[in-house]
Amino acid sequence: MAYDETLAQRLRDRLTDPAVTERKMFGGLAFFTNGNMTVGVHADELIVRLGPDEIAEALTRPGVRPFESGGRSMRGWILVAGDHLDDPELDGWLAEAHDYVTTLPPK
Repeated sequence: MAYDETLAQRLRDRLTDPAVTERKMFGGLAFFTNGNMTVGVHADELIVRLGPDEIAEALTRPGVRPFESGGRSMRGWILVAGDHLDDPELDGWLAEAHDYVTTLPPK
């Protein structure tokens, strides 16, 4: 499955910290902060890693659904539809993911 190159480039333009790396994974693209996956692109959707306390609230927002892989819901992850990712929303999701992932130990 191909991923949205435009969304990927928008992420690259924003994720300029040297602690952030990118890697192709499972037909998509993932961005890691200090070795921990933070966000990614799956088809035309944004994959976002959030803390357990933020997931329930995030799922109430427009365009957000649980991230499922192989029929299983992936705890700590959500998908945001590409048509809900104008610049302020994208920036907000990146900030939320970054805030959570920077609480995790580096890998």
